[in-house]
Amino acid sequence: MTAPARTTVPAARGPMAEAWDIFRRSPSAMLGLALLGLVILMTFAGPFLYQVDPFEIVWAPLTPPGEEATIPLGTDNLGRDILAGLIEGGSATLAVGFAAALITMLIGVLIGAYAGFYGGLVDDMLMRVTEFFQVLPPLLFAMVVVTLFQPTLVNVALAIGIVSWPQTARLTRSEFRRIRTLEYVSAMRAIGAGNGNIIWRVILPNALPPLIVSATLTIGMAILFEAGLSFLGLSDPNVMSWGLMIGSGREYLLDAWWVVTLPGAMIFLTVLGVSLVGDGLNDAFNPRMRER
Repeated sequence: MTAPARTTVPAARGPMAEAWDIFRRSPSAMLGLALLGLVILMTFAGPFLYQVDPFEIVWAPLTPPGEEATIPLGTDNLGRDILAGLIEGGSATLAVGFAAALITMLIGVLIGAYAGFYGGLVDDMLMRVTEFFQVLPPLLFAMVVVTLFQPTLVNVALAIGIVSWPQTARLTRSEFRRIRTLEYVSAMRAIGAGNGNIIWRVILPNALPPLIVSATLTIGMAILFEAGLSFLGLSDPNVMSWGLMIGSGREYLLDAWWVVTLPGAMIFLTVLGVSLVGDGLNDAFNPRMRER
């Protein structure tokens, strides 16, 4: 007798592997990842390949791009190298964006988690605080915070984070209210798990997918906030950023388009890349996409 043929059982795939498959099948998500990767690569590798001080006067002011080989993107109104400013300014802009998004997530998740888990009076009190911050004009409030303190990058990131967390708090609250009624949470309560253990080790990991998407989109919003504050002169003038380049060159827009257009294009490409990655993550973590 011949032995029966063995049937191979496909290995079980985890949710992260399925999410990655959905993400990489999206052309827009991969385009966004490529754009974001190029910006980050230019920011970190650029200073080693193009060692020019962005504040150094290297040539005549308002030299157009391509006119001088040593300054391929021209100079600004003070004669500073535009390319050096784009490379150096990217690190400051991205640092503020990521730091502000981290602060936003920390505040929003903390408040939303306790409001959604405990409900009742705790929920009412925390949501009243959230509504107070939500009705304030974000850019105006950030301007007030930066004006009251020194306009450093740290204070700019803190100001953006302080005005941006209410939406994250509401999303976290909604997820916690939904998950806390599920059976595995009740099972953890039945075996004697404490509230802190349930909040941070049981509910939060299962609420992470939409929060990751929200954090990604918050980075793009924070970059635009930083550019707006720098444009208004409410950022550190001793640290080069794309917003600072736009703000210092706005008076010369009609005579020297490159002074404002090039840093504006970098902001546009970076925010576009972050938004496309965020949309791709939203599709990847959406359970309905896995049924296709």
